[in-house]
Amino acid sequence: MDIHKFKKLPLMGILRGIELGVVEPLVEAIVDSGLKTIEITMNTKDAEDIIRRAVEAAKKRLTIGAGTVLGMESLKRALQAGASFIVMPVLHRDVTAYCVKNKIPSFPGALTPQEIYDAWQAGATMVKVFPARVFGPDYFKEIKGPFNDIELLACGGVRPENLKEYFANGASAASFGDSVFKKEWLSAGDYSRISESIRQFIRQL
Repeated sequence: MDIHKFKKLPLMGILRGIELGVVEPLVEAIVDSGLKTIEITMNTKDAEDIIRRAVEAAKKRLTIGAGTVLGMESLKRALQAGASFIVMPVLHRDVTAYCVKNKIPSFPGALTPQEIYDAWQAGATMVKVFPARVFGPDYFKEIKGPFNDIELLACGGVRPENLKEYFANGASAASFGDSVFKKEWLSAGDYSRISESIRQFIRQL
């Protein structure tokens, strides 16, 4: 992952629980939408195969990482499958240290001021504030008061309607998942609807 490129379009799609068979058309729908960055969660069935297939289908048009990485074994499997960045729901110090040492962008999760500070001190590329919906956009402004240098990724409850507010209050990036990559749309093959839902986010930047 080129973090400078990510900051030019600081949105990340989260693919969780998707089927292997939808990877190719879904990748095309995502590319068509204009989104550049996605994570595939490691608690998805066949996650490694999905990452490999997505990397192959993307043909370098997308930056693809792994999410819900909760340990070193999961990290190694993700990297071997082709993930180029790592996302965690919490701070896993060994995973973060490995990413720092090997120059792999990492986004550990945190919520409280102490957790956010600890994740940043551990070497996070950005700290994923999760679940952001608990305190909402105003919380980011409060956090940026004492921690103005910490880069924050809003995750959980981010919608096109509140995206600008998150950025205005100090978020450096934002991510979205089930609200866009809906199981019913995937089951119906309604990829154009997924593309349009992503564009609604991009248009708010």
